[in-house]
Amino acid sequence: MTENNFAALALSEPLLRALTAAQYSTPTPIQAAAIPQLLAGRDMIGLAQTGTGKTAAFMLPILQRLSKIGTRPMPKMPRTLILAPTRELALQIAEAARVLSKFTHLRIAVVMGGVGMGAQSKALGQGIDILIATPGRLLDHIDQGTCRLDRVEVFVLDEADRMLDMGFIRDIRRVVALLPKARQSMLFSATMPTEIDKLGQDLLKDPARVAVTPEQITVDRVEQRLYFVDAAAKRTLLVDLLQAPDMSRVIVFTRTKHGADRVAQHLAKSGIRAEAIHGNKSQGARQRALSQFKTGEARVLVATDIAARGIDVTNISHVVNFELPNEPEAYVHRIGRTARNGAAGIALSFCDSSERGQLRDIERLTKTPLVVVMGQRPTGHAGQHERPRQQQRPQQGRGQREGQNRGGRQRPRRAA
Repeated sequence: MTENNFAALALSEPLLRALTAAQYSTPTPIQAAAIPQLLAGRDMIGLAQTGTGKTAAFMLPILQRLSKIGTRPMPKMPRTLILAPTRELALQIAEAARVLSKFTHLRIAVVMGGVGMGAQSKALGQGIDILIATPGRLLDHIDQGTCRLDRVEVFVLDEADRMLDMGFIRDIRRVVALLPKARQSMLFSATMPTEIDKLGQDLLKDPARVAVTPEQITVDRVEQRLYFVDAAAKRTLLVDLLQAPDMSRVIVFTRTKHGADRVAQHLAKSGIRAEAIHGNKSQGARQRALSQFKTGEARVLVATDIAARGIDVTNISHVVNFELPNEPEAYVHRIGRTARNGAAGIALSFCDSSERGQLRDIERLTKTPLVVVMGQRPTGHAGQHERPRQQQRPQQGRGQREGQNRGGRQRPRRAA
């Protein structure tokens, strides 16, 4: 479909007014492809990542459907349920819903961990049209009797692959078992591993399929630089690089919560204002860190992959992979933070001797050898633009991985 304006998508006048007020002019590819089929009541499975416009793609048909209902929602029984893997993404979806529903009278609420349940229970008791929730906190409300799913008409599972990474699949299946069988369902995922594809088959009925995969386009727009450096020298290298004035708004990615804290603390001691954001932070602390980053009060945000899902900040000048991710798809998501809305960006990746396997997986996925600006590729590792190897320091250990204790066992992911 090639509609070049939202009016051509058969959206209602209140929604068109909201889109105009929010300065939405042209549908993104996923919006143009998804909205007509969702307005027709089809289930949908979508391959799309954050930043493609998928939130509006599923939210606009939901708002149009709910606006036609003349009665108010019943207490504790939301009409639409949207599940998100992280608090930040849940808040981002809710903000988009409020912007797009500006000229309707629909009620929107968020339930998530990190904050008290009292206000959430009160909102649910008043009746909610659209409920955006993280799985653990939703099940808390269900267990306490403050939320029921008997009247859900539309169900959306957003970023399903991240749900899998975070160990939420069992919780999702429990939620789905409580939903009415007669409903419209949508599943969105940036990648489609086998378990997510199977979940989609169980969840959806004759779904329409849309795929908007900007990963390679995003990679093409990002200048990718690679630094071979021992782990012990990474913090010093980061401080040195941050002296460049063009590094004006930077996200630094670590694999672990403790690693994020240590990097942020080291930057602070070096006179660089940085904030850390990860799953161990309270919701208030996470929101303050994000606010300071958005306003420029903090130039650097140090984040784990899970906490970074749902962060929507414009004009990111650089992304730094302080540690390479274990999954190559996560690398694509990371560097895409600095190439939003058609802009170009710069991604800097640090690679120590223990991360060469991850580097091979990343370059195999992106089909783009990273440009080496420090150090030298190991023998047998194809690359380009290599420079002489610099002296490296002895390697030191890193902190525990996100979601694991020091013994390596997986922690429960219930409190999202």
